[in-house]
Amino acid sequence: MKKTTILDTTLRDGEQTQGVSFTPKEKLSIAKILLSEVKVDWIEVASTRVSKGELAAVQKISKWAKENGFLEKLSVLGFVDGNKSVDWAVEAGVETIWILAKGSLLHIKEQLRKSPEEHLKELGKTFDYAKSKGLEANLTIEIWSNGMLENKDFVKKLVETAKEKGVKKASLCDTLGILTPEETKQLVEEMVSNFPDMAFEFHAHNDYGLAVANSLAATKAGCATIHATVNGLGERAGNTPLDELAVVLNDKTEFGCNIEEKMLSKASKVVETFSGKRISANKPVTGSNVFTQTAGIHADGDKKAGLYKSKLRPERFGKERQYALGKLSGKASIDQNLEKLGLNLGRGEKEKLLKRIVELGDKKKAVTAEDLPFIVSDLLGTPEKTFYRIANCQVSSGTGIKPTASFTLEANGKEFSESAVGDGGYNAFMNALAKVSKKAGIKLPKLLDYEVRIPPGGKTDALVETTITWKNNGKSFSTVGIDSDQVMAAIKATEKMMNIVARKKEKGL
Repeated sequence: MKKTTILDTTLRDGEQTQGVSFTPKEKLSIAKILLSEVKVDWIEVASTRVSKGELAAVQKISKWAKENGFLEKLSVLGFVDGNKSVDWAVEAGVETIWILAKGSLLHIKEQLRKSPEEHLKELGKTFDYAKSKGLEANLTIEIWSNGMLENKDFVKKLVETAKEKGVKKASLCDTLGILTPEETKQLVEEMVSNFPDMAFEFHAHNDYGLAVANSLAATKAGCATIHATVNGLGERAGNTPLDELAVVLNDKTEFGCNIEEKMLSKASKVVETFSGKRISANKPVTGSNVFTQTAGIHADGDKKAGLYKSKLRPERFGKERQYALGKLSGKASIDQNLEKLGLNLGRGEKEKLLKRIVELGDKKKAVTAEDLPFIVSDLLGTPEKTFYRIANCQVSSGTGIKPTASFTLEANGKEFSESAVGDGGYNAFMNALAKVSKKAGIKLPKLLDYEVRIPPGGKTDALVETTITWKNNGKSFSTVGIDSDQVMAAIKATEKMMNIVARKKEKGL
């Protein structure tokens, strides 16, 4: 069977997310990842005539795409505006343009202030001009779902007008995310039945949380291509999430798709960083907690026979299954984590450890797998070897002054002192640590994520919990620091990281 193809519109529709604006360099980076690593079939990179910066960004992407054999996979969204959008697309260097037409008579009357006949005539002229400029022109029917519910005959006239001009593709947009899967299936089937020679694509929005379900329905109804965005970015509630769409197509249809699943997490993290929009920890596929079992009964079932595993295995996405530590943990949760860390404890010691972890969970204190050696050493009265200690640490910042940090690192009986400036207190500390690491021969892991949690209630003396995620030797892990000062909490998490890396190195882990 022919695979369902995917058009990613993160760089166009995804950028309509409130507060999101990608720089030209960021757009190029995302385009490269989507096409060469995630292997989406096409990407929509911009709307025409947005700004000079947008034109420059698309020109950069087009240049790279042409040099690397991806130019035919690029497109932009244009408008029925005479020759302006087409000329912009030509200047931008793309070969494909989607012309947006209004699918609703109400929108034509109230927004365009034109008659349906005028809109159809101008649409035809736009297609003619695009063809004269050597562009592949496709039809995007904005507000298609509303149009089908209000006046199907006009929507069909739009497609007929496009067909007469040699257009072979049409995108059906549920612009306001109003459809149900049943409605989607019925309306798409009607389009496919009336225009069997037209290749239809489906563009969903997630206002009712049905974007993936509607995309699945559209696929089964005959749409060959589905539109999506990384992390579900998009206006209001966003668009169909690329990662969720990919796994649904692969697992729940006979078609499948061409997406490289192991690269979805990388794309998600890059877009999360560039957009500034953090995804939920429990977001399907790419969320940080989606392959973490919390209940002890689940850990027990997995240990005995993999009883709580499904097709959505973390290995598909380059991840590992985790077993959370907290008040819901059971003995199997402890065993799974101890085994991974290479720690051997007796039955009584495990029971003490479980009791301590449950107590910490009751107090809402986060416990990571990397905390286990320190908790174990405290319980057994055999202090875990400390390789590094940060002493005499001072961090200063304020209005009109450059943030600075200075400290002494005690390492293997030696002391190394350094200071540095930075863009903030913690950045200054890390710059000083980078200097110290060179002196002491320490290889620091890469910082992947930095999250601060302050308990609600508005107390100025509240303890701050800072969780930092690191990557060392291809594997990621997190450390937690707690202090009434946010910067010092981060520094404590960093000190813990250094000792964890050293301990693992000593044990050959």
